[in-house]
Amino acid sequence: FRGYCSRRLRRLRKTLNFKMGNRHKFTGKKVTEEILSDNRYLLLILMDAERAWSYAMQLKQEANTEPRKRFHLLSRLRKAVKHAEELERLCESNRVDAKTKLEAQAYMAYLTGMLRFEHQEWKAAMEAFNKCKTIYEKLANAFTEEQAVLYNQRVEEISPNIRYCAYNIGDQSAMNELMQMRLRSGGTEGLLAEKLEALITQTRAKQAATMSEVEWRGRTVPVKIDKVRIFLLGLADNEAAIAQAENEETKERLFESLLSECRDAIQAVREELKPDQKQREHSLENDSGKVSNIQYLHSYLTYIKLSTAIRRNESMAKSLQKALLQQQRSEEDGKRTARPQDLIRLYDIILQNLVELTQLPGLEEDRNFQKEIGLKTLVYKAYRCFFIAQSYVLVKKWSEALVLYERVLKYAREVQSGAGAYTNSLKELPDVQDLITQVNAEKYSLQASAILDANDTHETESPSQVKDGKPLSERFETFCLDPSLVSKQVSLVHFPPGFQPIPCKPLFFDLALNHVAFPPLEDKVEQKAKSGLTGYIKGIFGFKS
Repeated sequence: FRGYCSRRLRRLRKTLNFKMGNRHKFTGKKVTEEILSDNRYLLLILMDAERAWSYAMQLKQEANTEPRKRFHLLSRLRKAVKHAEELERLCESNRVDAKTKLEAQAYMAYLTGMLRFEHQEWKAAMEAFNKCKTIYEKLANAFTEEQAVLYNQRVEEISPNIRYCAYNIGDQSAMNELMQMRLRSGGTEGLLAEKLEALITQTRAKQAATMSEVEWRGRTVPVKIDKVRIFLLGLADNEAAIAQAENEETKERLFESLLSECRDAIQAVREELKPDQKQREHSLENDSGKVSNIQYLHSYLTYIKLSTAIRRNESMAKSLQKALLQQQRSEEDGKRTARPQDLIRLYDIILQNLVELTQLPGLEEDRNFQKEIGLKTLVYKAYRCFFIAQSYVLVKKWSEALVLYERVLKYAREVQSGAGAYTNSLKELPDVQDLITQVNAEKYSLQASAILDANDTHETESPSQVKDGKPLSERFETFCLDPSLVSKQVSLVHFPPGFQPIPCKPLFFDLALNHVAFPPLEDKVEQKAKSGLTGYIKGIFGFKS
């Protein structure tokens, strides 16, 4: 946007012939009331202010890693306010209409408020933002609905800044309003985004100074890591925000935010665990298997992460179940419908998380915890079997689906018989009794569908309609109804043809060899034997016998 403002300024100056000298010498010019014959002269001042503001916002992002750039940021904001003051002064001319004058005043008040906001002058910033908000509200009431939408949007953008300033001045109720805004909008944007998150973190950090320990499952563990303290203090607020979320998208975003914070806290604990490896091993030997405090804190945070992941997947499963109930309507609309296979995958992930919970260090000997996780595992196994059965019903595998329905009832009865003292911990889980009722209804429906399907199969397999798979050339003498004869894939003959046996090439055996008498060679063999040394010498000198 900063580059766009620079290019727009260059085009305006060239069009208006309002150049600041040439490439060799700079000659400054100012826009005065006398030359306001064209409204584009006001755009020159506006683009200067916008360019300075956009550069300040760029520096604001870079200042997170380079704090020295904050000084440059404030300088650019002061420059933007200076250009806005000049724009407001020029708009006081009689050549400018009332609407433009009010917009210039609101713009000036907004930039002034942002500058005071960055200087942390909360009272002056709130006064400037209130002035800007009042002007935009009056403009929204004075014009048509289409134009009022833009003004109301500006009012909504300014309101969080005012509440933030009010909180810093001392109004505690403003904090609740900001949290509600964050919940409704799914997170603020713009100038306030980082400030709001910093405010929440700062408030929790102040409370964390007084937090020194946490109790979980009858054991008190000291908490010395600041990041973990801040996370644990905000855990209740995050869970309350998830419970109050108005739609699934906001709930999903809050779940992801909570899981991200939990992972950061676990990472901080892991960094503390590394240098204490030998000390932890020594502690395990001395305490007869009792894990160290830092390891137990790691198990607690891992429990929170896995439990949150289970709740998130369960929330997604409920949304998919609602989509399954509305499946017929979705099919009519031509949209992709939810399938039982999608739910099976979610329940597989939940069961995997439950297995990881049972393996947490420090909880292996906690029988109540293991029994509670076991009951939760049975509940989710029952639902997983139920949706596997539903997927088999879709492909008309009646016997497999019926067996799975019986397995669902088995798991559900085990949960009911073993719940007893764990009723409170199972309240948040899906109701098993509703599942039993639904399975019984599905069983009757399945049996009826299986009987109807068997009758249909019997009718289609009548003697006049049985197809034995032979091509037409091999069943001329038998009549049967074959719909494939009028299709493009008609079976007339076997192609390619099959192999057939043929006579092989004869083998010839030489039987006369055994009856042939070869001529004697004894005379030649003896003659060669008598030659001896004399024959050898004669051969050398070329004498022939």
